[in-house]
Amino acid sequence: MTARPEPHASWFASGYLHAGVFWLFLATLAALAFFFEGLQTLFTAWQLPEYSHGPLIPLLSLLLFLRQLKTVPVDHGPVTDRGPGIALLIFAAILGLLGKLSQIDQIVAYAIILWVGAVLLILWGWRDGRQFWPPVVHLVYMLPLPGVLYYKVSTYLQMVSSELGVWMLQLINVPVFLEGNIIDLGVYKLHVAEACSGLRYLFPIMSFSYVFAVLFRGTVWHKAILLLAAVPITIVMNSVRIAFAGWLVNYVGLEYLEGFTHFFEGWIIFMICVVLLFLLAWLMLRLGGSGMGMIDALDLDTSGWGSQMARLRFVAPSRALVLSAIILGAGAAAWEARGPAERVTVPREPFVLFPTSLDTWQAGIPQALSPEVQQTLGADDYHSVWFAEPTEAADVGLFVAWYYDQTGGGIHSPEICLPGAGWEIAKLDRIDIAPQVGFDAPYNLNRAVIQKGQTRMLVYYWFEQHGRHTAWDFAAKMYLLWDSLVLGRSDGALVRLTTPILSGESEANAERRLQDMFVETTRVLPRFVPGLDV
Repeated sequence: MTARPEPHASWFASGYLHAGVFWLFLATLAALAFFFEGLQTLFTAWQLPEYSHGPLIPLLSLLLFLRQLKTVPVDHGPVTDRGPGIALLIFAAILGLLGKLSQIDQIVAYAIILWVGAVLLILWGWRDGRQFWPPVVHLVYMLPLPGVLYYKVSTYLQMVSSELGVWMLQLINVPVFLEGNIIDLGVYKLHVAEACSGLRYLFPIMSFSYVFAVLFRGTVWHKAILLLAAVPITIVMNSVRIAFAGWLVNYVGLEYLEGFTHFFEGWIIFMICVVLLFLLAWLMLRLGGSGMGMIDALDLDTSGWGSQMARLRFVAPSRALVLSAIILGAGAAAWEARGPAERVTVPREPFVLFPTSLDTWQAGIPQALSPEVQQTLGADDYHSVWFAEPTEAADVGLFVAWYYDQTGGGIHSPEICLPGAGWEIAKLDRIDIAPQVGFDAPYNLNRAVIQKGQTRMLVYYWFEQHGRHTAWDFAAKMYLLWDSLVLGRSDGALVRLTTPILSGESEANAERRLQDMFVETTRVLPRFVPGLDV
C-alpha cells in the first residue's frame, strides 16, 4: 500500500517551504546568534519584579502587528524601497557590536528592537513597512532601564509617593512626619524602600496604556492623554497604598502591615490602575460627545489574524533579505572566532592599606557598612572613615567605593542615596575646583549642601574614570563605554568627602576644611584608584 501525503501537509510544503521563508529563517537565526548577549540580559531582567511583565511585551507587539497588517493589502509586485531597512539593520548591527565590545549587554538588547524594525522595512519596503511603527515602539517596554536612570527614577518616585502618602495621612488627621523617605508615625517608623517606589506597577501600566491608546478609536489628544496618564495614576495609587499602610500601622498595629503589603503588591495595584484608565477613557467619551460606548471605542476585532499570519508564505527572497542574513551571520561567526574578551587587570592597592594619617589629619576606625547597604552598593572594595585634625573644629568623612567592572550597574550617585537616608539636598553645583586649590589641570566635582533637620553638611563627590574626574554620572557612563572599547577597562570609583557645617559656622570655613582634606586625599588616591598611567 502506498502512503498518500496529507493535503494539508502538501499545501504547507508548497506554501511555506520556499526561498523567501528560508532566508527569513536564516536571517532570524543569525540575529539570535549576533544579539545573544542582549537576549540573555532580557531574560535575566525579566526575573526581577520590576520587569516580570517583559515576556508579555513581544506577544502583545505581535498582536498589534497582526492588527496593523490587516490595513496593508497584499501586493505581489516588486518592492523597490528596501534601502532604509538595510540602513537601519546596519545601524542595529553597529550598535550591537558596540555593546558586545564594551561588554554592556543592555546596549545589545536595545539593538534588537532596531533589528525588528529593520526586518519589517526590508520585507515590506519603506512605504508599507513604516506603518508598523506602533508594535515596534511597544517593544521598548520590555527593556530594562540603564542602572543610572533606574535608580534616579526609583528615588524620585519614592520621594513623590512618600510626600503624597504623608499628605493623605494628614488629611485624615494621622500625626505624621516625613524625613527623606522615612515616614515617622511617632511610635513606628515606615521606610519607603525601593520596592515601594511603584516601578513594578509603572512599567506594566505604561505598556497597557500604550496598547490601550493604540486600540482606542478616539482623537489623537484622547490617545495622548491615555498614554500619559499611566505615570500619575500609578504614583497616586502607590501613594494611596503607602497612606493606607501608615493608617493601618497607626490604628491597628504593625503586625498587620506585612499581610497588607503582600496583598496590595503586584497585580492588585495593576488591576486598580487598569480600572482607572478605563474610567478615564469613559469620561473622555462622555465629555467628547462621540456617542460611542467603551466596547465600540476599542478596536478589539481579532478576526483575520490567522490569515494575516499565513501571509508569511508571500515573503520574497529579496537581495536585501539575503544581505541581512549574511551581515548578521558573518558578524556572529566572526565574534565567536574572536573568542571571549578579557578585561584589563589594573594593579592597585586595597583600601586596607589606606594611610591612617594624611599630613596632620588622623584617621579614626574604619566603618563597616551594613550587609544591605553593601549589597546595594555592589562595590568590589570600599573605605569609609572619618579624619580629625587637632586645630579643626569638625572632622571630615572620606568614603571611596571602587568597582572592578561597572558594566553590570556600577556606581550609584549620592544624589540617589542621600534622600533615601533622610537627607535633603539643599544646594548642588558642578564645579571645577582646580583654581581654588591651585591645581593646574581641571578637577570637576559636585559641591552639595545637605541637611536633615537642624544638621547641615558640606559634601564633595565625584566619579573617577581612569584619571578623569567627572561630576556628572551620565558622563561617567559615556567614558565607561569609550574606555571599554578603547582600553578594555571598565573599572572606576566614587569618592565622597563630607564635613559638618557647625552651628554658627560659615560655609566658607567648612569649605576651607574640606578643601584641605581634599588636597591631601588626591595625593594618595591614585594608589587605590588607578588612572591612565598604570
